[in-house]
Amino acid sequence: MEFFCYHRDRPGSLPRRLELVEEHWSYMDRFAKEMIARGPTLAADGETPTGSVHLVDLPDPAAARAFAFDEPNHQAGVHRDVMLRRWRNTLGRTMGDFPGGRDDGNRYLVLGFGAGPAADLALPSDREGLIAYGPLLSDDGGTWLGTAALVRAPDPDAARAVLTPERYAAVEVHGWRAGGRPS
Repeated sequence: MEFFCYHRDRPGSLPRRLELVEEHWSYMDRFAKEMIARGPTLAADGETPTGSVHLVDLPDPAAARAFAFDEPNHQAGVHRDVMLRRWRNTLGRTMGDFPGGRDDGNRYLVLGFGAGPAADLALPSDREGLIAYGPLLSDDGGTWLGTAALVRAPDPDAARAVLTPERYAAVEVHGWRAGGRPS
């Protein structure tokens, strides 16, 4: 089962986050084979982390909850909240398989929060910038709640355009970069 996990940082928690970098990476190393995509969301300066996104394939919802809530930054109070949803990897690949490379171009997390009938279930016609894409689903996987995408785009407006914004109650766009232990 695939899951979308978004830890949003508590304001002022950056010093504690920086103290826990090695603990975070060591924890995430345990899930390397299950990881579809990961990385921090970023403030407008493009450098300061504001949260962490993890798209991960785990056996069941209990394993996903343990993954999300046992994470060292979360345990230490770095995060103000956690969004954990079932997700479907519509592209069927990992961020490492993205043909656009790991670091080139601006990258974004795009979250569309559902309202009404499901939208954007099919991949957009222009897939060149898609790193990860899929529906956010209820715990049982039966109800569409929105869409989550990681995209390379020239700017936030172009990133937002991967969705059909008028079909959502709200659309958020956050700066993002590919994560993982530095080599």
